[in-house]
Amino acid sequence: MKELLMKLNACKDAREWAGDKSWEEIYNTCHRGDWLLWLFKRTNPDDLQLLTLAKGHCANTVRHLMKDERSIKAVDAAIAFGEGKISRDELDAADAAAFAASASAAAAYADAASAASAAYAAYAAAYAAAAASDDAYAAYVADAAKKENQQLTADICRKYLPIEVWNIK
Repeated sequence: MKELLMKLNACKDAREWAGDKSWEEIYNTCHRGDWLLWLFKRTNPDDLQLLTLAKGHCANTVRHLMKDERSIKAVDAAIAFGEGKISRDELDAADAAAFAASASAAAAYADAASAASAAYAAYAAAYAAAAASDDAYAAYVADAAKKENQQLTADICRKYLPIEVWNIK
C-alpha cells in the first residue's frame, strides 16, 4: 500500500497515517471519507456511478448547511445517478447549476456544495464560522465538527464502496 500511495501521489498526511498498514486495515480504519473517495477514484476510474453514489451520500451530511436549492438538487441528483435513476447529462446539469449557485454566493461557504465538492462544505462552513467569531471555543467546535464529519463520511464510503468492489489487492 505504501508503494501504491506514493505512485498515486497521495498527500503526505494520508501516507503517514497509512504507514505500513495493509489494504484491509486502511479500508476498515480510515477516518476520512475524502481520502477514501480520492483513493477509489484513482483505483476504480471506470466506476463513476458507484463513486457518485458515495459522494452524494457524503454531501448529504451537510445538506442542512446548504442555502441554495440548486446545491440540494445536486446532492439529490448525485444519489439518483448513483442509483441509476437519472442520466449522466442530468447529473451534469444539476452539478453545473450547483456550481453556479456557489459562484453567485461565494461568501456563503456552505453553498459550495456541488456533487463533486459537497463533502467539504461542512469543513468550510465550520471554519468560516470560527474565523468570523474569532473565538477559541468556536474554533474548537469547528475542528470537532470537521473530524466528526470526516469519520461519518468514511463510514458512508465503507457502506457504498464495499471492499469487494475496489481494484486493490
